[in-house]
Amino acid sequence: MIHRTLAAVLLAGAAASCRPEAAEATRQYGFALPAWTESDYSSPRAPAYVASLAATGARWIQFTPTWYQRTTEDSTIRRTEETASDESLRGVIALAEKHRLKVLLKPHVDLPGDEDRAEIRPKDRAEWFASYRAFITHYAKLAASAGVDQLAVGTELAGVSGHRAEWLAVISDVRDAFAGELVYAANYDAYQSVAFWDEVDLIGIDAYWPLASEPTGSVEELKQAWDPHAAELSALSAAHGKKILFTEAGYTSQRGTVTEPYSWTVSAVRDDREQAAAYEALLATFSTKAWWAGVMFWMWDDWPGSESVPRPLAYTPHGKPAEKVARRYFTR
Repeated sequence: MIHRTLAAVLLAGAAASCRPEAAEATRQYGFALPAWTESDYSSPRAPAYVASLAATGARWIQFTPTWYQRTTEDSTIRRTEETASDESLRGVIALAEKHRLKVLLKPHVDLPGDEDRAEIRPKDRAEWFASYRAFITHYAKLAASAGVDQLAVGTELAGVSGHRAEWLAVISDVRDAFAGELVYAANYDAYQSVAFWDEVDLIGIDAYWPLASEPTGSVEELKQAWDPHAAELSALSAAHGKKILFTEAGYTSQRGTVTEPYSWTVSAVRDDREQAAAYEALLATFSTKAWWAGVMFWMWDDWPGSESVPRPLAYTPHGKPAEKVARRYFTR
């Protein structure tokens, strides 16, 4: 029998763990810091980027080394000069650890130009999955040796995410090499076709739902737009008994970003207010949901010379009103 005083303490602790602020303290709040070249993560800017990211109150950082295939039907995934070197990746992971940031390693497979990885449908599926297993287990081993906390086994591969048997083999190989949490990052319009949610620890979604048909900086309108998506995600979480992590979510500082959050070039008109309102609406909507694990915002900053759009219009919230919104939630 538990002593009455001890029972009271245990009950108090259990009650505290159910309070919103207790759940908030465990949220996976962070930003992605992607790499576009072999040496980005070893850039002289890297220490400042990681330090400024940590200063927001973020608890997590996401790194995204990328390999490439030549066409959507290609069966071989390769390193290129745009793939972050393993040495640079280990170095930036060590920087993150110095700032007490947990790490989500999220390796990507991409295509040349603007082709969408969701369209990958290899002619030789067996060969492609063999190549993919070599790619992802390489990073599973690196993650294990570098002390990474969480690994994404795939990102936005809608064209192959329905092949359960092949993914079970992938995940088995990864678990043999890496003991941390596993997540798969489905795009917002393709999570229902993933055939292996039962085999990962978290359901990951890259949450780029359009929230309006016209530009708006109204937080209330944007919160209302999230409601039907939140209801669907709640049901998804309940069906699989797993929490949902927004493995990506982001908004440019452009007028109309809420109409196409996935677009780098919605317009040439700067609109920090709309970006900040989108951050506020997302965090206000989901921070009260017990099934929501958190969000990794895309993206903290870009490397000099690699900006696809001018920094004032880019996804980065750094030094903009959206950063203040994130800080407010991250430091609760």
